Amino acid sequence: MNNHQLKIRKILTTIGIFSVLFGVSDIDAYSRYLLNNKPLRNEKSASFDIFSGNFYQEKFVETYLVENSEEVNSSSEANVLISEIVIEGWEDHPEGRKLELAAYDSMSIKPGSIVNNEILKKDLDSIYASGWFSGVKFKAEDGPLGVKLIVKIIPNPILKQITIQPINTIITQNLVNKIFDKYYGSTLNLNELQDGISLIKKWYEDRGYSLARVAGPERISDNGSIQLKIDEGIVSGIQIRFIGTDEKVRKGKTKEWVIRRELKTNSGVVFNRKILESDIKRLYATSLFNDIKVSLKPDSQNSKRVVITLDISEQRTGSLTGGLGFSNSAGIFAQLGLKESNAFGRALDTNLNLNFGNYSTTYDFSLFDPWIKGDKYRTSFKTNIFLSRDYPQEFQGNGNSRLYAVNDQTSTNADPFSSIVLENVGGGFTFLRPLNGGDPFRETPWRISAGMNFKKVSMIDSSGNKKPYATTKPTSANISEIICIGYSTKDGNCPSENTLISVVAGGVYNKLNNNVNPSSGSLLRFGSEQFLPLGDNSPTFNKLRASYSWFIPVRLINLAKECKSDVSGKNECFQTIGFQVKTGTVLGELPPYESFCMGGSSSVRGWGSCELSVSKSFAELSVEYRVPIWRMISGSLFVDAGTDLGTQKDVPGEPGKLLNKPGSGFSLGGGIGIKTPLGPLRLDIATQDLSGNTRYTLGVGWKF
Repeated sequence: MNNHQLKIRKILTTIGIFSVLFGVSDIDAYSRYLLNNKPLRNEKSASFDIFSGNFYQEKFVETYLVENSEEVNSSSEANVLISEIVIEGWEDHPEGRKLELAAYDSMSIKPGSIVNNEILKKDLDSIYASGWFSGVKFKAEDGPLGVKLIVKIIPNPILKQITIQPINTIITQNLVNKIFDKYYGSTLNLNELQDGISLIKKWYEDRGYSLARVAGPERISDNGSIQLKIDEGIVSGIQIRFIGTDEKVRKGKTKEWVIRRELKTNSGVVFNRKILESDIKRLYATSLFNDIKVSLKPDSQNSKRVVITLDISEQRTGSLTGGLGFSNSAGIFAQLGLKESNAFGRALDTNLNLNFGNYSTTYDFSLFDPWIKGDKYRTSFKTNIFLSRDYPQEFQGNGNSRLYAVNDQTSTNADPFSSIVLENVGGGFTFLRPLNGGDPFRETPWRISAGMNFKKVSMIDSSGNKKPYATTKPTSANISEIICIGYSTKDGNCPSENTLISVVAGGVYNKLNNNVNPSSGSLLRFGSEQFLPLGDNSPTFNKLRASYSWFIPVRLINLAKECKSDVSGKNECFQTIGFQVKTGTVLGELPPYESFCMGGSSSVRGWGSCELSVSKSFAELSVEYRVPIWRMISGSLFVDAGTDLGTQKDVPGEPGKLLNKPGSGFSLGGGIGIKTPLGPLRLDIATQDLSGNTRYTLGVGWKF
């Protein structure tokens, strides 16, 4: 009975085996990457997406095992015993043994396994998924103990070279070779190929080339050379449209070339998202536009290229300001300002400022071109003309002490009270250029400037009468206390006016992390102004200035609630200790009104303007600790110190000595700042030399 059952089982197994031979022997599966560029006959293909790296197996019409057997119904599958597995096709490959093992390891089927259609298909997919083979074919042969499964493989060739097309891409062939270098000389693996392609795509994405696409080859040649096709996403054009408040296209005021010169992105370049974002930031920085919307669309003539559209909304660029004020030097005064920051649609900044007061009258017109048209260095230009009458702070001392104007140096002709006023008429121009090497979009810390200034200085009193001399008392009879206000010639003549012509040059090195609220970095400024002789009343001298500031970020205390968390690295939570050193000197003949002054909100705080010294040279040091206090409020503690280096006596007439200016001093104090778009609105309180004499100063922006 048992022997009979075994015979029946053997018959059924034999029927199943022959059914397998009928069903499986015609099942060939190959990838679309074929050797010798020749398609094989009677193939069933499996495709490989070079972009995603996923394998997509087609559904096979044939079945692997018995499909219409009378022993099984339509919902069941036949199972057969695999007695032996033989892998063929690797014998002539340089790495054949490696590939034989790779194919075998990819399979779940082992000798002794019971398999069906589903298991066979999974193993076929698994062999392809290993990436080593361009073709796989299953065959079955009957054996005494079961089915002998023959796996015929077509290995990929030895990878020798990967090239890119076109050759003039942003990514270089050297970089591609660096990515794939570790794979050269070994069997091509499609998974490794896809990994390398992913690295290329990531290289593009990390650098902002978000439209770049990389496509693999349609076929793999038998010589092991592969060519990757790269479509980087070329910009075919930029369309600029001006949008009104009604969202309709209208004619704009700004010239198109003013906009286009701010765009590093232009026709013919590879689209770069980061560069375009920087372009938009530069457009906003011009303060000419309210809103800028960007859209991309394929070029109608070439779908692989892109057209960029900028929808721009302009803002009002003209303003009229006015005000009333009072100061000790000028008394009651009125101010009127007219500003246009986009004159003629060319981004020209024009300003007309009028100031009227008891002792101060100023008319000033300036024009600033932020970028001279057609200049690749991004050179800017500034010019101005002015007429002013001001009481010079150099001739004002502590309390009510000051120098007064007199007709001449004799006591008999001395006038009663009459304040000294300097009338300045002139103008000038300056060119400023970043050291960008001819690339207008290159960020560089260096900027240089050069220009010329001209002014005629007249010594008058408050009534407009010419008064070349000054004294500490209106009716002084001490001739030694009478000085020449302007430049005195060698023959002893004291002219009532001077003509000053100068050539200016300077430089700036800016490595601050923030120009408004710096917390780290440094700033160097230096300049030279050479005054040229023009007749007897024109002094010849050189004025040198320099300053250096640097900031060290610290975290000493956290007063602001929002800055006490671990994520308090925001700019609003900065703490810093800042240092500044300033110095200057004059070489040559010096008019007293061109001396260096110390004291005031931008100098040694706690002292009034020019109250500390009037000198030929000076040096200042400031140390300041800044810390946020609450939301938009920040505080500071500081110490300022300055010295005239013993040069007050070198100023003609020695006005500093006559007005009892100490020449050296320091101040301690603190301040409160309220955050504004222009910088903190700052109130400082400081003492003079710990004497108890306190001074309050109000200004916009930090001292340095």
